[in-house]
Amino acid sequence: MAAEILKIIFLGIIEGITEWLPISSTGHMLIAERFLRLDASDGFKEMFFVVIQLGAIFAVVVMFWRKMLPFRSGDKSRPVFKRDTVSLWLKVAVACVPGAVVALMFDEYIEARLHTPVVIACALIFYGVAFIFIESRNKNRAPRTKTLSGISYNEALIIGLFQVLSIVPGTSRSGATIIGALLIGVSRQAAAEFTFFMAVPVMFGLSAVKILKFGFCFAATEALMLAAGMASAFLVSVLTIRFLMDFIKKHDFSAFGWYRIALGFVVLLSLI
Repeated sequence: MAAEILKIIFLGIIEGITEWLPISSTGHMLIAERFLRLDASDGFKEMFFVVIQLGAIFAVVVMFWRKMLPFRSGDKSRPVFKRDTVSLWLKVAVACVPGAVVALMFDEYIEARLHTPVVIACALIFYGVAFIFIESRNKNRAPRTKTLSGISYNEALIIGLFQVLSIVPGTSRSGATIIGALLIGVSRQAAAEFTFFMAVPVMFGLSAVKILKFGFCFAATEALMLAAGMASAFLVSVLTIRFLMDFIKKHDFSAFGWYRIALGFVVLLSLI
């Protein structure tokens, strides 16, 4: 049991790092699991690799609580709604619609057909090249939308359409949304923060679907494994988010593109 918990903690660390960096958490988790070989049922593992992401989501909620809360205390302790925050959540809702529709329609097909090392490797390489190309293209261009609140409903919808690409393992949900945002002229910081906001309803929704599908009859060991994974993902996510927000103040996303390409080729070579 101790060995399984150590595997789970290691997977939580991978999740905490890769959920927020645009390098594909699903791709890394599927690759890691092939080497670690969790001693659990296929149904539990299918649920675990989605629900563990809730630990990472809780880190975002804790760190961006004030920005995410749509109201503040007013006179006589009455809550006052913050219009900008309410508007932002409405934009997030618009952005989440395309991904939700596609996920509900094709989730089982994708899990059965596309969760393979070759698909993951190709997606890592393709979007790695995309990051390098887009950052090179934007090198001497000033972003049209510099702040999170400045993102329009049309821009939110376009970003949401790009998020649909992330249903293919190895693409990266954050990577797809950031690529879409950069292409339409959103600044790196605003793109990253909008990705954080979008992750909250998306991952809560996906986790709810997976838990309902698996059922609430957890064995004690399964509950412990899930709790350990979520806890480690939460702690590492806090550090990763802080790193990313500091990193993009001085650098672009090209480094992540090169990393994706290198990892993709390593995966392909390992299959030969």
